[in-house]
Amino acid sequence: RWEFPGGNKGADEERVDALRREYCEELGLQVGHARPLIRYRHDYPDISVDLDVWLIRRCRGKPRGLEGQAMDWVAPEALMAHDLLPADRPVTTALQLPDRYLITGSFQSPGEFEERLGQALDAGITLVQLRIPGADADVLAAVAKRAQAICAPRGAALLINGEPGITAEIATRVGARGIHVPARYLGRGTARRSVSTGLVGVSCHDRAELNAAIDMGADFAVVSPVQPTASHPRAASLGWEGLRELVDGLPLPVYALGGVNESDLDAAWNAGAIGVAGISAFW
Repeated sequence: RWEFPGGNKGADEERVDALRREYCEELGLQVGHARPLIRYRHDYPDISVDLDVWLIRRCRGKPRGLEGQAMDWVAPEALMAHDLLPADRPVTTALQLPDRYLITGSFQSPGEFEERLGQALDAGITLVQLRIPGADADVLAAVAKRAQAICAPRGAALLINGEPGITAEIATRVGARGIHVPARYLGRGTARRSVSTGLVGVSCHDRAELNAAIDMGADFAVVSPVQPTASHPRAASLGWEGLRELVDGLPLPVYALGGVNESDLDAAWNAGAIGVAGISAFW
Protein backbone atom coordinates (compact mmCIF):
# COMPACT_ATOMS: atom_id res chain seq x y z
CA ARG A 1 0.00 0.00 0.00
CA TRP A 2 1.03 3.60 -0.48
CA GLU A 3 2.33 5.85 2.30
CA PHE A 4 3.99 9.24 2.58
CA PRO A 5 7.81 9.37 2.68
CA GLY A 6 9.38 9.52 6.12
CA GLY A 7 10.79 7.41 8.90
CA ASN A 8 11.75 7.21 12.53
CA LYS A 9 13.11 10.18 14.48
CA GLY A 10 16.28 9.48 16.44
CA ALA A 11 16.14 9.95 20.19
CA ASP A 12 18.47 12.96 20.08
CA GLU A 13 17.24 14.44 16.79
CA GLU A 14 15.19 17.59 16.38
CA ARG A 15 11.97 17.03 14.45
CA VAL A 16 12.97 19.06 11.39
CA ASP A 17 16.43 17.45 11.35
CA ALA A 18 14.83 14.01 11.20
CA LEU A 19 12.62 15.21 8.35
CA ARG A 20 15.62 16.46 6.36
CA ARG A 21 17.62 13.27 6.97
CA GLU A 22 14.78 10.95 5.98
CA TYR A 23 14.00 12.81 2.76
CA CYS A 24 17.65 12.79 1.79
CA GLU A 25 18.00 9.06 2.53
CA GLU A 26 14.75 8.00 0.85
CA LEU A 27 14.40 10.42 -2.06
CA GLY A 28 17.69 12.28 -2.41
CA LEU A 29 15.97 15.61 -1.71
CA GLN A 30 17.41 18.52 0.27
CA VAL A 31 14.54 19.95 2.29
CA GLY A 32 14.43 23.75 2.47
CA HIS A 33 11.35 25.42 3.96
CA ALA A 34 9.02 23.15 5.93
CA ARG A 35 6.48 23.65 8.69
CA PRO A 36 4.32 21.38 10.88
CA LEU A 37 1.05 20.24 9.31
CA ILE A 38 -0.58 17.78 11.72
CA ARG A 39 0.59 15.47 14.51
CA TYR A 40 -1.45 12.61 15.93
CA ARG A 41 -1.35 9.06 17.23
CA HIS A 42 -2.65 6.06 15.31
CA ASP A 43 -3.27 2.70 16.96
CA TYR A 44 -2.66 -0.42 14.91
CA PRO A 45 -3.60 -3.82 16.42
CA ASP A 46 -0.04 -4.43 17.59
CA ILE A 47 1.55 -0.98 17.80
CA SER A 48 0.82 2.73 18.26
CA VAL A 49 2.62 5.27 16.10
CA ASP A 50 3.18 9.00 16.63
CA LEU A 51 2.77 10.58 13.20
CA ASP A 52 4.49 13.97 13.03
CA VAL A 53 3.61 15.27 9.56
CA TRP A 54 5.23 18.31 7.94
CA LEU A 55 4.39 20.34 4.86
CA ILE A 56 7.41 20.91 2.63
CA ARG A 57 7.16 24.06 0.55
CA ARG A 58 10.67 24.14 -0.87
CA CYS A 59 13.32 21.51 -1.61
CA ARG A 60 16.22 20.85 -3.98
CA GLY A 61 16.99 17.86 -6.12
CA LYS A 62 15.12 15.32 -8.24
CA PRO A 63 13.19 12.70 -6.24
CA ARG A 64 14.41 9.14 -6.71
CA GLY A 65 13.46 5.92 -4.94
CA LEU A 66 16.83 5.37 -3.27
CA GLU A 67 15.53 2.42 -1.26
CA GLY A 68 14.01 0.65 -4.26
CA GLN A 69 10.50 1.90 -3.52
CA ALA A 70 7.88 2.84 -6.10
CA MET A 71 6.86 6.51 -6.28
CA ASP A 72 3.76 8.33 -7.43
CA TRP A 73 2.82 12.01 -7.61
CA VAL A 74 -0.81 12.51 -6.59
CA ALA A 75 -2.90 15.68 -6.38
CA PRO A 76 -4.22 16.28 -2.83
CA GLU A 77 -7.83 15.93 -3.89
CA ALA A 78 -7.09 12.51 -5.43
CA LEU A 79 -5.34 11.06 -2.38
CA MET A 80 -8.52 9.65 -0.81
CA ALA A 81 -8.94 7.31 -3.78
CA HIS A 82 -5.34 6.08 -3.52
CA ASP A 83 -4.64 2.87 -1.60
CA LEU A 84 -3.07 4.65 1.38
CA LEU A 85 -2.42 3.14 4.78
CA PRO A 86 -5.39 3.72 7.15
CA ALA A 87 -3.26 5.93 9.40
CA ASP A 88 -2.87 8.53 6.65
CA ARG A 89 -6.49 9.68 6.28
CA PRO A 90 -6.09 12.79 8.53
CA VAL A 91 -3.08 13.80 6.41
CA THR A 92 -5.05 13.68 3.18
CA THR A 93 -7.73 15.87 4.72
CA ALA A 94 -5.23 18.35 6.17
CA LEU A 95 -3.52 18.69 2.79
CA GLN A 96 -6.79 19.83 1.19
CA LEU A 97 -7.64 22.44 3.81
CA PRO A 98 -6.29 26.02 3.56
CA ASP A 99 -4.56 27.72 6.48
CA ARG A 100 -7.26 30.43 6.81
CA TYR A 101 -10.96 29.83 7.45
CA LEU A 102 -13.40 32.73 7.18
CA ILE A 103 -16.52 32.79 9.34
CA THR A 104 -19.00 35.36 8.07
CA GLY A 105 -19.98 38.15 10.44
CA SER A 106 -22.76 40.69 10.64
CA PHE A 107 -24.04 42.68 7.67
CA GLN A 108 -26.81 45.24 7.18
CA SER A 109 -27.82 44.51 3.61
CA PRO A 110 -27.38 41.95 0.82
CA GLY A 111 -25.07 44.39 -0.92
CA GLU A 112 -22.81 44.70 2.12
CA PHE A 113 -22.70 40.90 2.48
CA GLU A 114 -21.66 40.44 -1.13
CA GLU A 115 -19.04 43.18 -0.89
CA ARG A 116 -17.48 41.80 2.29
CA LEU A 117 -17.43 38.23 0.99
CA GLY A 118 -15.98 39.30 -2.35
CA GLN A 119 -13.21 41.29 -0.66
CA ALA A 120 -12.28 38.32 1.53
CA LEU A 121 -12.09 35.98 -1.45
CA ASP A 122 -10.05 38.51 -3.42
CA ALA A 123 -7.63 38.57 -0.46
CA GLY A 124 -7.04 34.83 -0.84
CA ILE A 125 -9.68 33.18 1.35
CA THR A 126 -10.71 29.80 -0.09
CA LEU A 127 -12.79 28.29 2.74
CA VAL A 128 -15.91 30.08 3.99
CA GLN A 129 -18.34 29.26 6.79
CA LEU A 130 -21.72 30.94 6.33
CA ARG A 131 -22.94 31.69 9.84
CA ILE A 132 -26.13 33.67 10.47
CA PRO A 133 -27.21 33.14 14.11
CA GLY A 134 -30.97 33.01 14.56
CA ALA A 135 -31.81 32.94 10.85
CA ASP A 136 -34.68 30.71 9.78
CA ALA A 137 -34.15 28.09 7.09
CA ASP A 138 -35.57 30.22 4.25
CA VAL A 139 -33.31 33.19 5.02
CA LEU A 140 -30.28 30.94 5.43
CA ALA A 141 -31.01 29.21 2.14
CA ALA A 142 -31.40 32.52 0.29
CA VAL A 143 -28.10 33.88 1.57
CA ALA A 144 -26.38 30.53 0.98
CA LYS A 145 -27.51 30.57 -2.65
CA ARG A 146 -25.98 34.00 -3.16
CA ALA A 147 -22.82 33.10 -1.23
CA GLN A 148 -22.30 30.01 -3.38
CA ALA A 149 -22.72 32.10 -6.53
CA ILE A 150 -19.87 34.32 -5.28
CA CYS A 151 -17.64 31.50 -4.01
CA ALA A 152 -17.91 29.04 -6.90
CA PRO A 153 -16.35 31.18 -9.68
CA ARG A 154 -13.40 31.92 -7.40
CA GLY A 155 -12.85 28.28 -6.49
CA ALA A 156 -13.74 28.82 -2.81
CA ALA A 157 -15.51 26.17 -0.72
CA LEU A 158 -18.66 27.18 1.16
CA LEU A 159 -19.83 25.45 4.36
CA ILE A 160 -23.16 26.27 5.99
CA ASN A 161 -23.39 26.57 9.78
CA GLY A 162 -26.42 25.32 11.69
CA GLU A 163 -28.57 22.33 12.57
CA PRO A 164 -27.06 19.42 10.61
CA GLY A 165 -30.22 18.15 8.92
CA ILE A 166 -31.33 21.59 7.76
CA THR A 167 -27.91 22.78 6.60
CA ALA A 168 -27.16 19.51 4.79
CA GLU A 169 -30.34 19.92 2.77
CA ILE A 170 -29.52 23.55 1.96
CA ALA A 171 -25.93 22.68 1.06
CA THR A 172 -27.12 20.04 -1.39
CA ARG A 173 -29.70 22.40 -2.89
CA VAL A 174 -27.32 25.31 -3.54
CA GLY A 175 -24.23 23.22 -4.36
CA ALA A 176 -22.20 24.18 -1.28
CA ARG A 177 -19.17 22.08 -0.31
CA GLY A 178 -20.57 20.96 3.05
CA ILE A 179 -21.69 22.00 6.52
CA HIS A 180 -20.32 23.25 9.84
CA VAL A 181 -21.87 21.76 12.98
CA PRO A 182 -22.12 23.81 16.21
CA ALA A 183 -20.99 22.03 19.38
CA ARG A 184 -24.52 21.88 20.78
CA TYR A 185 -25.47 19.28 18.16
CA LEU A 186 -22.67 16.88 19.11
CA GLY A 187 -23.57 13.73 20.99
CA ARG A 188 -27.12 13.59 19.65
CA GLY A 189 -26.63 10.60 17.42
CA THR A 190 -25.37 12.85 14.64
CA ALA A 191 -23.22 10.90 12.20
CA ARG A 192 -21.42 12.19 9.16
CA ARG A 193 -23.22 9.83 6.81
CA SER A 194 -26.60 11.13 7.98
CA VAL A 195 -25.86 14.84 7.57
CA SER A 196 -23.67 15.33 4.55
CA THR A 197 -21.65 13.67 1.86
CA GLY A 198 -19.44 16.75 1.62
CA LEU A 199 -16.99 18.42 3.98
CA VAL A 200 -18.00 18.48 7.65
CA GLY A 201 -16.51 20.90 10.16
CA VAL A 202 -17.37 21.05 13.86
CA SER A 203 -17.01 23.74 16.55
CA CYS A 204 -15.31 22.44 19.72
CA HIS A 205 -14.18 23.84 23.06
CA ASP A 206 -12.84 20.86 25.00
CA ARG A 207 -11.54 17.32 24.63
CA ALA A 208 -14.96 15.71 25.03
CA GLU A 209 -16.34 17.70 22.10
CA LEU A 210 -13.28 16.90 20.00
CA ASN A 211 -13.73 13.19 20.71
CA ALA A 212 -17.40 13.50 19.77
CA ALA A 213 -16.38 15.19 16.50
CA ILE A 214 -14.06 12.27 15.73
CA ASP A 215 -16.79 9.76 16.59
CA MET A 216 -19.24 11.44 14.19
CA GLY A 217 -16.67 11.32 11.38
CA ALA A 218 -16.01 15.07 11.07
CA ASP A 219 -13.29 16.17 8.66
CA PHE A 220 -11.97 18.96 10.87
CA ALA A 221 -12.74 21.04 13.95
CA VAL A 222 -12.47 24.66 15.02
CA VAL A 223 -11.22 25.06 18.60
CA SER A 224 -11.95 28.19 20.66
CA PRO A 225 -11.28 30.49 22.35
CA VAL A 226 -7.50 30.46 21.98
CA GLN A 227 -7.02 34.12 22.93
CA PRO A 228 -9.30 36.66 24.67
CA THR A 229 -11.96 38.06 22.34
CA ALA A 230 -14.16 41.16 22.39
CA SER A 231 -17.22 39.04 21.58
CA HIS A 232 -16.68 36.76 24.61
CA PRO A 233 -14.68 38.89 27.09
CA ARG A 234 -15.42 36.64 30.10
CA ALA A 235 -14.65 33.32 28.42
CA ALA A 236 -11.51 31.57 29.67
CA SER A 237 -9.01 31.34 26.82
CA LEU A 238 -6.81 28.33 26.13
CA GLY A 239 -3.61 30.08 25.09
CA TRP A 240 -1.26 28.42 22.61
CA GLU A 241 0.08 25.91 25.12
CA GLY A 242 -3.46 25.01 26.16
CA LEU A 243 -4.39 24.44 22.53
CA ARG A 244 -1.33 22.23 22.08
CA GLU A 245 -2.30 20.10 25.07
CA LEU A 246 -5.94 19.91 24.01
CA VAL A 247 -5.29 18.59 20.49
CA ASP A 248 -2.24 16.47 21.34
CA GLY A 249 -2.47 13.09 19.67
CA LEU A 250 -5.89 13.63 18.06
CA PRO A 251 -6.30 12.41 14.44
CA LEU A 252 -8.32 15.47 13.45
CA PRO A 253 -7.18 18.67 11.69
CA VAL A 254 -8.09 21.73 13.77
CA TYR A 255 -8.23 25.49 13.29
CA ALA A 256 -7.46 27.94 16.10
CA LEU A 257 -10.27 30.46 16.71
CA GLY A 258 -10.69 33.39 19.08
CA GLY A 259 -8.57 36.53 19.11
CA VAL A 260 -6.34 35.26 16.29
CA ASN A 261 -5.52 36.48 12.81
CA GLU A 262 -3.14 35.77 9.94
CA SER A 263 -0.11 36.96 11.92
CA ASP A 264 -0.73 34.05 14.33
CA LEU A 265 -0.24 31.32 11.72
CA ASP A 266 3.23 30.31 12.92
CA ALA A 267 1.98 30.05 16.51
CA ALA A 268 -1.02 28.01 15.35
CA TRP A 269 1.11 25.59 13.35
CA ASN A 270 3.50 25.09 16.23
CA ALA A 271 0.58 24.44 18.59
CA GLY A 272 -0.76 21.64 16.40
CA ALA A 273 -3.37 23.52 14.35
CA ILE A 274 -3.46 23.58 10.56
CA GLY A 275 -4.36 27.27 10.53
CA VAL A 276 -6.52 30.03 11.97
CA ALA A 277 -10.25 30.77 11.72
CA GLY A 278 -11.90 34.07 12.36
CA ILE A 279 -14.69 36.53 11.84
CA SER A 280 -13.16 39.96 12.46
CA ALA A 281 -9.77 38.82 11.13
CA PHE A 282 -11.12 38.20 7.65
CA TRP A 283 -14.65 39.68 7.42
